[in-house]
Order: sequence, then structure tokens, then C-alpha cells
Amino acid sequence: MLTVNKLLPRGQGIASVLLKRAATIELDWDVRQKSRFDTTDSQGRALGVFLARGSVLRGGDVLVAEDGSLVRVVAAPQPVLVVRHCSEHGSPFDLLRAAYHLGNRHVPLELQPDHLKLEPDHVLADMLRQMHLIVSTEQAAFEPESGAYAAAGATHGHEGHAHHAHGAPVHDHGHEHGHEHEHEHDHGHDHDHDHGHGHDHAKHDHGH
Repeated sequence: MLTVNKLLPRGQGIASVLLKRAATIELDWDVRQKSRFDTTDSQGRALGVFLARGSVLRGGDVLVAEDGSLVRVVAAPQPVLVVRHCSEHGSPFDLLRAAYHLGNRHVPLELQPDHLKLEPDHVLADMLRQMHLIVSTEQAAFEPESGAYAAAGATHGHEGHAHHAHGAPVHDHGHEHGHEHEHEHDHGHDHDHDHGHGHDHAKHDHGH
């Protein structure tokens, strides 16, 4: 079994001609959320994938095997609910409202300009139909939104922590905490100094 432990999001830095020659693996959303799994690529090679915990694979990502070979990830078609607004009795705003309610339920959701996709769930399907939306079951690749924190984390390395504050909460917090600690130290020193004067002043006023 060939070990794979390196991920290149969207194949960054790899020439397109090499990507076209690369072996592929078709994975559904359930597998692409896992950081460790076994699979077989299009060349029939058994792969043992070991990625950093929390890694999520997207269609177009590229994995690098221990022998240096490339493996391109393909989002496999899977059963999904496709939600569209009713052109006769509704408007695109209905999709926005549906996305809001589904987001409140923390439902993995793929957002497109004219439709939404989610994993099959008959309860949610009924709810959406009651909102006068058209819900159909189809076979399609599923690429749900990764969420604000995950999205910021993915871009942190390229855009810095000023643009995406959520991308590096631990790093920024530690950095700022260091300054706060120094500030508190100075404040404590000033406070002792001011307190002495303030105390005398208070006693003086109290005497009057």
C-alpha cells in the first residue's frame, strides 16, 4: 500500500500537464471529510491516506504519495437534495431564507446562485416544500460550504491575520496577550504610584 500524507489544495503550483497525467480518486463527501482512509486510485494502486487532522478534501485537490506521484481528487456524484425556488409562486429570496433556516440547523449546505444542495433528509425536504420550494433528489458532486472559521483558516497562510481575524485566533490571541501582559504590568506600576497620591488626596479632602 502506498502512503499519501501531503495535500496540495486545488493542485497549487503543479503544471496542468502533470495534473492531466495524474491518477485520480473519486470520493464522496463522507470520505472527503476524513483525514485517514484507504482507497484505490484510477491506476489500481492501493492508497493509505494520512492527512493532518481536520483536513477536508475538495474536488480538484491533489495528493502527493510517498513516491512523489500525484493523485487528483474528484468529488464523486452522490445522492443529494437539490432545492430551487418556484418561478411561478416564489422568488430567489426564498432560497436565501431556506439557507438561513438550514444554517441554523448546522446542515452541510452547498450554495449556488440558483439552487442549494444538501444530503438527503426527508424531514428537511418536507420543511423546504412547505416553504414553497422545489426539492428533487439527484446524483451530483457535493461541495458544501466549509464555514467562516474553516474558510478563514484556509486562507490565513496566504492573506495574513489582519484580513481574516478568525483564521488564526490562537496565534493572534497569544500575540496580543503578550502586549496586554506588558500593559498590565505597567498599569500595576502606575496604579501603585497613583494610588499613593490618590489616597493622600482622599484623606486630605475627607479632613475638610
